[in-house]
Amino acid sequence: MLVRHGDTEGTRVESVEAVKAKATQFLNQLTEADFQHCFQQWNSRMERCRDRQGEYIEGDKVATVIGCLADGLDNKIEIPYEVIPHFPRSTVQGHVGKLVFGHITGVPVVCMKGRFHYYEGYPLWKCAMPVRVMKLLGVTHLIVTNAAGGLNANYKVGDIMLVNMIGYGDRTRTQAKLFAYFKKNYQSCSRYLKVPGRTTSASGPASPMNEAYDRVLIDEAKRIATQLGLGDSVHEGVYTCLGGPNFETVAELKMLSMLGADTVGMSTVHEVITARHCDLTVLAFSLVTNMCVTSYQAMNNPNHEEVIDVGKMREDVLRMFVENIVRFIQKSKK
Repeated sequence: MLVRHGDTEGTRVESVEAVKAKATQFLNQLTEADFQHCFQQWNSRMERCRDRQGEYIEGDKVATVIGCLADGLDNKIEIPYEVIPHFPRSTVQGHVGKLVFGHITGVPVVCMKGRFHYYEGYPLWKCAMPVRVMKLLGVTHLIVTNAAGGLNANYKVGDIMLVNMIGYGDRTRTQAKLFAYFKKNYQSCSRYLKVPGRTTSASGPASPMNEAYDRVLIDEAKRIATQLGLGDSVHEGVYTCLGGPNFETVAELKMLSMLGADTVGMSTVHEVITARHCDLTVLAFSLVTNMCVTSYQAMNNPNHEEVIDVGKMREDVLRMFVENIVRFIQKSKK
């Protein structure tokens, strides 16, 4: 956690040199091209963060990929992506492009205001690279959010869908299918995300993806939703990721529906795979920002402005929702 000197009295701090030493140890265990190229730049990133922000707070942290939460943090510190050496840049409208550090009721949190997408020209390992950076910063839990199209007919715009690995709802499914679809061919997401060479304790275990999303956090999120009066608009379901940037065709959406998908977007899957490889505890949810068009006769075409408008409309609700989840995570650690 980054703070200015003197911002948090009495808090134990770990020197930047100590954090750098841990990062260097991690780097020494990676020798192959992709991730070595990514992490060999870590020292310069750490130097830039130290020059701007001082010391790192010691202790477990929670990371979120949700911009609206960042605006309500205490002791907030914002670092634009462009001033972090070798960090990707957000190019999509509505993605501000800042790494934001702060506290929620005393809990250290780091938030991404803007993520990176495959269709922006980045390889998937680089789209997911911030997750590994967060792991090095001491993050233990990751809350991933996304704006998604609603494919399940029982959903409506503004609803929240908690991502799980088991199909729920009124359609019969024996097993949920979570997959990624990139360009115009089916390809394994893991193929582009795996750590080359041996798997080390530093880079993480080979995690089973049937446990990708933490059941305890899903159940608590449902309880919090009921407490906040959101019960009727919160669901569990299956999210699928496509390459973008175009919205999906009617044929693609019909196929995804047959395979059991409830929402569809252009992110999250590769971030979650990476987070589980880093042994992070993960919760993910979709905000349904538009309903998918599954008929050639439909006149209501989706558009990016609609996605942004719905996100702004539900911003306060999402902030309260996530803040309560973060408090539960901190409480469960004690």
